[in-house]
Amino acid sequence: MQARPNILIIHNDEHRYDCLGAYGNDQVKTPNLDRLAEDGVTYQNSYCTLPVCTPSRYSFFTGLYPHQHMGWTNQSNFPEAFNTFPGMLREAGYRTKAVGKMHFTPTYLDIGFDEMELAEQNGHGRHDDDYHRYLRKKGLVDYNDLLDQVSDFRNDAPEEYWESVGAMESNLAEEDHKTTWIAEKALAELEKWDDGNNLLMAGFINPHHPFDPPAPWSEMYDPEEISILPGWTEEALSQDTDYHPGFFKHEDLTEEQLKRATAYYYACISQIDYHIGRMIDILKEKGIYDNTMIIFTSDHGDYMGYHHMLLKQNHMYEPLMKVPLIIKYPAANLESGIAPGPNQGKRQSIDERLVNNIDLAPTILQQVGLEIDENMTGIDLAYQSATRNYLYAESIGQQEYMVRSKKYKLLLNKNEESSQFFDLEKDPYEIENLYNNTDYQDKVAQYKKQIYRWLLFEEPTPIYLNKEAKVIDQPNVPDQDDNHREKSEQYFSDKMNEEL
Repeated sequence: MQARPNILIIHNDEHRYDCLGAYGNDQVKTPNLDRLAEDGVTYQNSYCTLPVCTPSRYSFFTGLYPHQHMGWTNQSNFPEAFNTFPGMLREAGYRTKAVGKMHFTPTYLDIGFDEMELAEQNGHGRHDDDYHRYLRKKGLVDYNDLLDQVSDFRNDAPEEYWESVGAMESNLAEEDHKTTWIAEKALAELEKWDDGNNLLMAGFINPHHPFDPPAPWSEMYDPEEISILPGWTEEALSQDTDYHPGFFKHEDLTEEQLKRATAYYYACISQIDYHIGRMIDILKEKGIYDNTMIIFTSDHGDYMGYHHMLLKQNHMYEPLMKVPLIIKYPAANLESGIAPGPNQGKRQSIDERLVNNIDLAPTILQQVGLEIDENMTGIDLAYQSATRNYLYAESIGQQEYMVRSKKYKLLLNKNEESSQFFDLEKDPYEIENLYNNTDYQDKVAQYKKQIYRWLLFEEPTPIYLNKEAKVIDQPNVPDQDDNHREKSEQYFSDKMNEEL
């Protein structure tokens, strides 16, 4: 079989788009991703379809919007009738593997990966996965994650947790930290690669909250030296606090807390960047870097101070919806003209088109010579002429829809009083709501019409969940009928009670 390009996907969780050197941030240290950007294309306007982990990931895999694949929540899946790019690659002879965070239901859901070695953060996944079995075997507990993610522990959290808004040094040594564990699994897989026909997805849990880098990464940034990211307001806006008060109360967020959170957030990113450098080094040492398509992206962003907010769970503003996207295309495809590469004479190739994460499945398939599935709704990013005038997104329960052009943005809410319209050229930080402004009513009506044309229906599609969905057939997948979840939950409860 002719060797098709290898594909390495590096997928962070909750990574705000401008928290990379390649996107103009001169404080966060991401030398390896910056170098990758020099070899590839940086997409400046890349967005997710829904700012929640699982629905966004399902869009990435299927090339469909959430209202199409129906995997609306973090406890959902999608009908087996839908093809995924990992499944199509597997059928074409690729060896496919995923390591790290996938956030599936069931945990080892078969969407096309031959093997999965998982590190999940919450829910049943943390009691099923490989990483937490590793921690239990060593007698360890991921204290920060449990404190932040499990309500019973969060309710009893110490004052340090609340004062730091969850930005605390990990209780785990670097060698046992989730980022290191995921990276080591990815590196071990890359060591097995040969000339082609390999797919690896490395899903990192960080920089998703809690912001918990281990030492020495936790000491990398001085909060007092941190500059607050663009979009900060001195007070939380009523349009936001009325909509959702925040995981940590937005109105109580201080500049000191935000700078600490940003410092630890950057440290999490830099730690991942270090391991990305190790992955790239292996590919180069094996002589397969040129024949490897590398994609770096995230499932959604984080406000990180925007409108005086932290984390997510509010309106679909830019830092929440916009995600980093860097693609290094295979060298052979660059030479044949079917992939874009670095601009001649420039250190970095920039693509300003409106891009959605539904575009990645068709782009990957075309780069390896496979036909795009007829149901996939995205565009092939390798073709510069493939453009869109409008970009769409939606929220859980279809409470809010987003339509955005280069100049304007409409957030259409079920509760019309919460709807917002922005002139992004005049107001890039989305402060002045023009929804009821008489000068913009024609524009508002135009963008509403675009949403209705996009949806083609009025009633929301249901949440899809097949509890008997097929899982991969591998020895590391636990039996759902035994009591391993109960044992795992008891172990971590006992460990946390010792700490609290």
